[in-house]
Amino acid sequence: MLRSMLPFIIILPPLAYALIALMCGRAYFGRRREAADHAPPVTILKPVKGMDADSLGNFASFCRQDYPCYQIVFACASDSDPVIPVIRELMAAYPSHDIELVIDDRIYGPNYKVCNLMNAFPRAKHDIVIVCDSDIRVGERYLREVCAPFADPAVGLVTSLYRTSRFEGTACAIEAMGFTAEMVPNVMVALRLEGLSFALGASMAVRREALASIGGFGALVDYLADDYQLGNKVHRAGWRIELSDCFVESVMHRESLANILSRQLRWARTMRVSRPGGYFASGITQPFPAACLALLVAGCSPAGPAAALLLYLVRCTVATIYSRAFLRDNILPRWLWLLPVRDGLAFATWGLAFLGNRVRWRGHLYRLLPGGRMEEMVPPT
Repeated sequence: MLRSMLPFIIILPPLAYALIALMCGRAYFGRRREAADHAPPVTILKPVKGMDADSLGNFASFCRQDYPCYQIVFACASDSDPVIPVIRELMAAYPSHDIELVIDDRIYGPNYKVCNLMNAFPRAKHDIVIVCDSDIRVGERYLREVCAPFADPAVGLVTSLYRTSRFEGTACAIEAMGFTAEMVPNVMVALRLEGLSFALGASMAVRREALASIGGFGALVDYLADDYQLGNKVHRAGWRIELSDCFVESVMHRESLANILSRQLRWARTMRVSRPGGYFASGITQPFPAACLALLVAGCSPAGPAAALLLYLVRCTVATIYSRAFLRDNILPRWLWLLPVRDGLAFATWGLAFLGNRVRWRGHLYRLLPGGRMEEMVPPT
């Protein structure tokens, strides 16, 4: 009896977590939404380096906002960066918009993205500052949705969920599925159980006063996970963090599986040093090792395959509901056959995160330090 029940006991943690994630998602996406009618002036800071997939289209989406007053400041470290002609083309296409380009190579620490923000921030004209990645595309009501929560003076930061609905190739599908089946469900559970104490880097809107209370962008320049640290520091300074109802789109270009796995490992190691306890505990909610262990302990008993099948029926159902009803990215069920592969690679990167502290980011090699700080590893001359 115990041998036949053991596989089902093993799958209980990830099975329960999947159902909890579904309930949390239904509670959040099914709630009644307030009208977005607060529209304070906004400065959008966009740190850039190199070209992304359809950079001009991504940038232009920020120029088509249904919003009364906003400024866009691009921040780049080199005047030879290939993205600069694209930015100048954008400025020529939207001459009536308040768009600036800051080219400044001053370095303050190992996070060069934050260095760009520090160089551009003095040009920000408004009290609500949005930091948005260069590969992000938004809808026309993005600013209205993101800025509405600032009507409450206790709100210090508003962050946004992100998704990918257009991509090419199986490798990109594996990464895009991670947003649908892992990232967004995890945020839903965190939001429901403990509230937000972090930010998501694709889109972060912060009140100038809240930013000043943590020491400005300079407080982030030694960290790799500057998005997590910005949200966490704002939260610990006593401000409230809100999650916007507006999804932003992460636009992906075709990449090799090796590049995607390298990026996944960088994220995993970053979270391990930023939240070591929570990161370690997340291992028990992963479905792939539970399904494999259930098959292993069952031996020749049909209980093992039955438990693994039950787990993945629930897993696939929850992921499909997130894709079709919540994110509406339409990735699933088309790519559902890849979900076990995605889960297996996610477990592999989770484990590999414990085996080293080195990460590669935009051509630079770093060593991660306790607490999430980092130092650049300069090759010997």
